[in-house]
Amino acid sequence: MISIKTRSLIASFGVMLCFTAAARAEVKPSTLFSDHMVLQSGMSVPVWGTADPAEKITIKFNGQTRSATADASGKWMVHLTKLKAGGPFEMTIAGNKVGDTPILVKDVLVGEVWLGSGQSNMDFTVATTTRHYFAGVANEAQEIAAANYPNIRMFTGGSKNTTEPQSTVSGSWLVVTPENVKEMSAIGYLFARDMQKELKVPFGIITEAVGGSIADAWISREAMATVPQLNQLLVAFDASVDAYKAHPPDMTAALKTWQVSADAATAAGRAAPRRPNSGNPAQSQHSPNVLYNGMINPVIPYAIRGVLWYQGEAINGGATGYKLYPLLQSTLIKDWRQRWGEGNFPFYICQLAPLKPWPNRADTWYNNPAVREAQATVLSLPNTGMAVTIDIGDPSNIHPKDKQDVADRLTRIALANTYGHKMEYSGPRYDSMAIEGNAIRLKFTHVTGGLMAKGGDLKTFTIAGKDGKFVPASARIEHDTLVVSSPDVADPAAVRYAWDNYPEGANFFNGDGLPAAPFRTDHWEYEPPALPAQRLP
Repeated sequence: MISIKTRSLIASFGVMLCFTAAARAEVKPSTLFSDHMVLQSGMSVPVWGTADPAEKITIKFNGQTRSATADASGKWMVHLTKLKAGGPFEMTIAGNKVGDTPILVKDVLVGEVWLGSGQSNMDFTVATTTRHYFAGVANEAQEIAAANYPNIRMFTGGSKNTTEPQSTVSGSWLVVTPENVKEMSAIGYLFARDMQKELKVPFGIITEAVGGSIADAWISREAMATVPQLNQLLVAFDASVDAYKAHPPDMTAALKTWQVSADAATAAGRAAPRRPNSGNPAQSQHSPNVLYNGMINPVIPYAIRGVLWYQGEAINGGATGYKLYPLLQSTLIKDWRQRWGEGNFPFYICQLAPLKPWPNRADTWYNNPAVREAQATVLSLPNTGMAVTIDIGDPSNIHPKDKQDVADRLTRIALANTYGHKMEYSGPRYDSMAIEGNAIRLKFTHVTGGLMAKGGDLKTFTIAGKDGKFVPASARIEHDTLVVSSPDVADPAAVRYAWDNYPEGANFFNGDGLPAAPFRTDHWEYEPPALPAQRLP
């Protein structure tokens, strides 16, 4: 018979074991390393997570075994060597402590991985849902029914604004099925679908996007702090945070009212109204660094081939913000490339589509031609590209539903520049001008297939003399050049094309069916015109 004392010792030992087990940190890989993930082929692939300090972690994947020891903070990372496209495979992640249960990650593919980021047009989902009432692509029902691609997966990161860099982001990898695709980024899915058809390898998209977010929100604090013009934004942000902390508003009544409206909307099957904003700048997607910290930092350095970027409608600084945008855009790209450590990986953007002034809004700075011009400066950086959308916008919708053509143009850019396919990927790109009497001759690159006017005579060209007063102009194609003139301008000095918020009828293309981006030959100071407010009847 076991004595009471012995029983007591056994019980105490059991409690100690339970306490020790509870105190130990579990081996945890990053959220990204989970079932259905896609790993990048052809390059070093980091795998990381947390465990007890000094614990040895061993990864086994497709014939490779790699080990690492967790540092003093419990962080660990291993690197798999170049992987070949294929799958599905399984990955095991195990610690070396007694009682550790290896983690089994199932249905892993190896292929191509791209990151999609930006604001609402990147977050825009394939289907119209209660989460995205403004979404739903053209031919929505047909696209959803046909979305059966087991070799395409998407990880959609949860939105998080924070002033402190995070190490984890919520989300999971989903296989493309008719049901799953509904809540997936339309641009991300359509790009992956088109690319996978061409490359015949598995494809993964990591979507980290938030509607209404400014470019500043996606840049690290350290990167902005090194640029004087951008550091001023940080100073202003810090001051606003301090002011909020000193006098936080009482949101009790506003939240109660919102809850009643939200419950009613949910019961009726409608999208709930947006939760009231407390005014806390640290929780706003209109503040610097907050989305980099919450959504980008946690996915670095997951191996990717490149980035798709769709942002520009929200520009910090309103009507003058476009002047700073080239610097913000280039800082973001350089920041991400440096932190990923993969060199100048491809960074392809979507230029904003045309949009008419909104009712009851006098300003249209978020969509004026100067914003598109600011976006186009991306092409001065190495390994970049721009999908032009001047011909596929919606006059009254900042979220055009034709995401198929946008994805097709991104696909062309990627196939030509990243994967070496011999194909045209850009519309005519302005190169130079020469004055010839009362006309100006324009030369372009990307004209191997010739030039064309789609659907009639060329439209939306204007011309000006040295006085800078632009008037409508006629343009005709002569071989691979354009000749632009107007009877009202005897001594021309400059030409502009599609230089308007909504340049209706813009139809300048090359023979490969790709549109020219809006452009101008002058460098004169440009201020968007103040438009009168339109009133609803």
